[in-house]
Amino acid sequence: MSYLETTDPEIAAIIDKETNRQINGLELIASENVVSRAVLEASGSIMTNKYAEGYPGKRYYGGCEFHDMAENLARDRVCSLFGAEHANVQPHSGSQANMAVYFSAIKPGDKILSMNLSQGGHLSHGSPVNFSGIIYESHQYGVDLKTERMDYGSIAEMARKVKPKIIVCGASAYPREIDFKAFAEIANEVDAYCMADIAHIAGLCATGIHPTPVGHTTFTTSTTHKTLRGPRGGFILCDKEWAAPIDKSVFPGMQGGPLMHIISAKAVCFKEASTKEFVKYSQQVVKNSRVLADTLQSNNVRLVSGGTDNHLCLLDLTNFGITGLEAEQALGNAGITVNKNTIPNETKSPFVTSGLRVGTPAVTSRGMKESEMKQIGEWISSIIRESKNTTLQEKVREEVKSLASKYPLYPDLS
Repeated sequence: MSYLETTDPEIAAIIDKETNRQINGLELIASENVVSRAVLEASGSIMTNKYAEGYPGKRYYGGCEFHDMAENLARDRVCSLFGAEHANVQPHSGSQANMAVYFSAIKPGDKILSMNLSQGGHLSHGSPVNFSGIIYESHQYGVDLKTERMDYGSIAEMARKVKPKIIVCGASAYPREIDFKAFAEIANEVDAYCMADIAHIAGLCATGIHPTPVGHTTFTTSTTHKTLRGPRGGFILCDKEWAAPIDKSVFPGMQGGPLMHIISAKAVCFKEASTKEFVKYSQQVVKNSRVLADTLQSNNVRLVSGGTDNHLCLLDLTNFGITGLEAEQALGNAGITVNKNTIPNETKSPFVTSGLRVGTPAVTSRGMKESEMKQIGEWISSIIRESKNTTLQEKVREEVKSLASKYPLYPDLS
């Protein structure tokens, strides 16, 4: 970034600091990943210069012929990847993808049935502080508080009582497999639409490691930047009959010019996700998650639901007498980045919490496998047990830095 260093040294210095943080630490935030150099290059390309309001073949500006090619390629690739009939790749985020579905299928004041935020859901699934809970009448299901897993019979019973216009399934902090077919059947029974938000598990769904909702639910939304390992952005999948309403909701209904440099990077991501190498990567993500879970449990760390089926684990810190915020800060001091997270039966605020969420996509992208997960699990356990021991944090930080140096973010640039 020599040119940036000359023109804006302040921003260049900040980016350099963040680069060093990522290089020397371990990213265990479940919603983060490490994109390929190809995705980075597309994201920072000249495609950002162009306005391309509208859709391929029907733009409001001239000079979009190559942007049409890029967007068509992104749409074709993601449809092929998931076996969908239609895709919209313009949403700037997963939340905007969800917004577009709501605007297409239901009206303000209609009822939404979705997962409670404190038990694993997402803000855009009907939280009262989010547009989805302000514009629509939100009703929330949760997990069985004993098993800490979804109880589909209970959800069906709630759906019969609430009679929602749309049922939202998918989660941001649920470590178990989701039965999308069961959700679709519940929605059909109560004459509701069904939307699956697979933002967290899209890469696992694309590779068959987690069952896909495509073919079961009316709509599927996702981000591209979690297990799918692409740029930050969103997309929507649906049947052809919903193509026009969905496209109209995205533009002009919700946003103006698409980010064509990001759509180009999405196309790269979808191509990468269709390879055998990506299947192996996704399999390793889950293997790593399970080894990390086993290591934590062997150190008497309680995991919500007793384990994991996917890329993340949810830790209950109650028995250690520390909050999620305290654990997040202590682990951060040791070079391990995680996030505090609410858990079922939560007694603390979302800014404090009783739990931690940890995930394996980013460290797996760096090439780490089972043995490294065991070491990481031991480090996390030791820091949690002695959260105020700054000497231990400094020691672990040096050990983390040593491990990270063996797995560079971009080997060809190191």
